[in-house]
Amino acid sequence: MELGDADRLRIGQLVVAVGNPMGLAGSVTAGVVSGLGRSLPARDGRVTRLIEDVIQTDAALNPGNSGGALADSAGRVVGVNTAVAGYGLGLAVPVNATTRQIIADLTTDGRVRRAWLGVAGVPVPLPPEISARTGQRRGLRVVEVVPGSPAGLAGLYLGDVIVAAGGRPVQDGQGLQRLMLGRAIGARLPVTVLRRGAFVDVIAVPTELGR
Repeated sequence: MELGDADRLRIGQLVVAVGNPMGLAGSVTAGVVSGLGRSLPARDGRVTRLIEDVIQTDAALNPGNSGGALADSAGRVVGVNTAVAGYGLGLAVPVNATTRQIIADLTTDGRVRRAWLGVAGVPVPLPPEISARTGQRRGLRVVEVVPGSPAGLAGLYLGDVIVAAGGRPVQDGQGLQRLMLGRAIGARLPVTVLRRGAFVDVIAVPTELGR
């Protein structure tokens, strides 16, 4: 099947889910995209991580649909059905540029390498004058910096508001997380922060997660 691009989806767009709900092989249901950019908690032992940019759909999903395709009206796979969050509320992992990079990593290396920066933040609105200047409404306020982490070594501090990284705007945790792919490991990552009303540029070098 042809892979589509979930980043092009719009709320209200028709989608079709294929799977084996309740053991009924080859079942097909239809619905619409109900929401985009959702976050899905996923537990790995004691660690909980977020799967970002999840697609929400009202196409009927039941146990057994997980792993099945979510396709658009042209038959392109735009997601993989993952969870049933409630009646009329299904979630699917998107097929997009990040997914394609993960597929390439699995094909070439047999595993997915993730980069680690060592910073946590919360979205905050930017001051009106900064927003007007940058055309950006929000930034990511740093609320935690792991000692000795790439973020700490680069000179990121509590209270800094990250507005860009790698030349891309950062408005939330998802914007930063999208950059933490294998190719970011050991590479220079320019980060622009708003600190005490002034822009400050630092260079971070992410390391491999789990190393």
